[in-house]
Amino acid sequence: MDQQFWQDRWASNQIAFHNSEAHPLLVRNFRALGLQRGAHVFVPLCGKSRDLLWLAEEGHRVTGAELSSLAVDQFFQELGEQPVVSTCGSLQRYEGGGFVLFQGSIFDLTPELLGPVDSVYDRAALVALPTGLRDEYARHLTNLTRAQRQLLICYEYDQACADGPPFSVPEDEVRRLYQATFAIELLEKKSVQGGLKGRCPASEAVWLLR
Repeated sequence: MDQQFWQDRWASNQIAFHNSEAHPLLVRNFRALGLQRGAHVFVPLCGKSRDLLWLAEEGHRVTGAELSSLAVDQFFQELGEQPVVSTCGSLQRYEGGGFVLFQGSIFDLTPELLGPVDSVYDRAALVALPTGLRDEYARHLTNLTRAQRQLLICYEYDQACADGPPFSVPEDEVRRLYQATFAIELLEKKSVQGGLKGRCPASEAVWLLR
């Protein structure tokens, strides 16, 4: 993962990937996870996503992992909270307003630091990674969360049409990465209005991994 690329994007405020509202595909499909109120949801590469707030408003405990310290700082600033910050090896752990965010490389996060979770919501992590890192990420995430159920949102488009990220992660790639551990179900697929980056026809697919 090109960490400097993402650091530069946040530093220059090039965050078109950040939505001002909770993702509609999350809102429509989250209940397929079958979670009870108070469940612990892990959100990898979370940025300062409004999805975190939506999950908390649904009554869940939310922990995220994010590379950029700017994103984490902005999340808590916009939340109006002064988080408690502690050092966990190479990571910084921020806690405030009912949220815990680990800042640093997700590959440095351990099951012991994260603690038990009930599910994973991955909208921005897998699609941010080039092909060479996806296998490592999928193995790490599965181990990190003890193979808990997952709601996964991926883009699908002709990769020759546009450079990632976000990268195209089609069905065969999702199944290659996860089918040894999970039952995989397609919940929804929809076209991206206006195409990806305004020039490339694309769709978003929502997968349930159990």
